[in-house]
Amino acid sequence: MNRSKRANHFGTACEKRMAKKRRFSLERASWHDARFQNGTPVEIKSTMLEHSDGQPGNFKVYKAYHDTLRRHNGWYCFVVYRPHGRSGCTIVKDKMCKASNLPLLTWHGGGDHRDTKQAKISIDSIF
Repeated sequence: MNRSKRANHFGTACEKRMAKKRRFSLERASWHDARFQNGTPVEIKSTMLEHSDGQPGNFKVYKAYHDTLRRHNGWYCFVVYRPHGRSGCTIVKDKMCKASNLPLLTWHGGGDHRDTKQAKISIDSIF
């Protein structure tokens, strides 16, 4: 199985590491992954530094969830990782960003996935 098909595995690993580092409480909801100790919601977005075809990774943000996160004064935690071996990954960099402070997003159709529009954010746009 190639790495892109294991993205969920790596994303879960990144969530757990960020929860420990940033002292989040992991929480499963459709529009956020965790909460700060004061209850503020956090959506954790992770991407591979570079895909096997040489293309840089990007973060996918879904409009309906983004709008909800903004209404709740939430934050994003962006994580860039480098996979190694079958299941390991190294966090290359991470950054917190208030949902209302994201760079300008260009929404496009997401097909039937999550019934909402999506935007892709390059690593360079965040870091």
